[in-house]
Amino acid sequence: MSDANPVIPEDIAKLSFEEALGQLENLVRQLEQGQVGLDDAIASYERGAALKRHCADKLRAAEERIEKITLGADGKPGATATEIE
Repeated sequence: MSDANPVIPEDIAKLSFEEALGQLENLVRQLEQGQVGLDDAIASYERGAALKRHCADKLRAAEERIEKITLGADGKPGATATEIE
């Protein structure tokens, strides 16, 4: 399982950063408290990895948008066009 860019499940891809982070925090809490069996823990770990990738992608996209903000000749902030989801 060394897929360099695994596909994020559709249900996770639809989540906002905050929703994905909240789900990830809940999964971590459940795993830390030992509230799940082995099979469920493995599934939770896999889902957590996908949630983490999704959050990282959202953060990277936000950083790219921020980097595109520029100052115009009048000194006011502007932005260049970008294709971010």
